[in-house]
Amino acid sequence: MSKYWLPAVLFGGLSLTACVESPPPRSYYHRPYPVAAAPRYQEVIAYPARGQTPEQLDRDRYDCHRWAAQQTGFDPAQLPTAPPSRPVAQEPIPGSGLTVGAIAGAVLGSIIAPRGSEGGGAIVGAITGGAIGAATENAERADAQRDRALSQSAGPSGGGEKAGAYRRAMTACLEGRGYSVK
Repeated sequence: MSKYWLPAVLFGGLSLTACVESPPPRSYYHRPYPVAAAPRYQEVIAYPARGQTPEQLDRDRYDCHRWAAQQTGFDPAQLPTAPPSRPVAQEPIPGSGLTVGAIAGAVLGSIIAPRGSEGGGAIVGAITGGAIGAATENAERADAQRDRALSQSAGPSGGGEKAGAYRRAMTACLEGRGYSVK
């Protein structure tokens, strides 16, 4: 075995890193699930039917808000302003992970293999790299499908029932205190 094998491996490895794209940011791997879009909440309009003052209306509205939120578990004051925007992952091109992994594995296998058995090292590297590339591609495809399914299910219907229940509770409370509510 030649005394230059270590520099050759290091040179080959460093040469290959020039061909590699930088990895995505850490947040890519820990993707939060899409948050359902906030239901459209329509504020309750109350008219003082018994001559209540604006200050009394404000107190009654606040008391009824607290009661309605407690009864329904929905608080429009706690709604997110906008769902976080992030792109949905795209599915990889079929076979791309296997191909890239096999090529990279073959190159690395032939570099690492002892002198005279570079062909065998390339074959073993191609098989190993192809398996790893295919597994990575399958994981990326599953992530993309999950992201797509979650983004489709996170529509404006999420939480709409609770918002309606809150509005009905708020209306009942204000009507009970002598307001005309629309």
